[in-house]
Amino acid sequence: MTNYPTPHINATPADFAKTVLMPGDPLRAKFIAETYLENPVLVNNVRGIQGYTGTYKGTKVSVMASGMGMPSIGIYSYELFNFFDVDNIIRIGSTGSINMDVKVRDIVFGMGASTNSAYASQYELPGTYAPIASYKLLKTAISEAEKLGATYHVGNVLSSDTFYNDDKDATEKWAKMGVMCIEMEAAALYMNAARCNKNALAMFTVSDHILTGEATTAQERQETFTQMMEIALETAVALAKAE
Repeated sequence: MTNYPTPHINATPADFAKTVLMPGDPLRAKFIAETYLENPVLVNNVRGIQGYTGTYKGTKVSVMASGMGMPSIGIYSYELFNFFDVDNIIRIGSTGSINMDVKVRDIVFGMGASTNSAYASQYELPGTYAPIASYKLLKTAISEAEKLGATYHVGNVLSSDTFYNDDKDATEKWAKMGVMCIEMEAAALYMNAARCNKNALAMFTVSDHILTGEATTAQERQETFTQMMEIALETAVALAKAE
């Protein structure tokens, strides 16, 4: 049975590479495609969620936005994994640090993704599920980060359903458990990947520091987080060569 196009992705499996880079912002997807990919083709624009496929150093690579929040990335990653033959999704997003050692513009790799979301309830598990990254993707990306001389951190992140939290002590509670930063998508991506027996990794550039108030602009987040983009692209190439 053909499951494409879907209500959210107007494409076919041939339109996508095996590895998809997934920023939240459609304009960041456009920037990556136009800056790094050779012969990028717009393969999806349903609801303004731009997806492109081209080549990077001879390797077919796709980049498509996820939108904001776990429900949004949950839809797009589920469809890419299940209907479009995608094997690897690398989220490349921004995050807010809640750790004094994790500075603005540092890179963070989400080894695990804690969450205040009820996303896992659909699986009816008799306990608490721990969403984690694909070790293959994590190991490869860290290797590429080392080659590029990136300042990076590896550990637990928080995927939050709430940007404006009525619990004013929530950040402190997560920080005391060693959570490095807060974002809004990784946990759902990791759970979808686990359920589909596929691979996922979330990496971030620290866009703002919740404890100090230091922050970057929206345009900077869209166009200047290039080291993270290059790590993800080099990871896609390394994965293709290893196949």
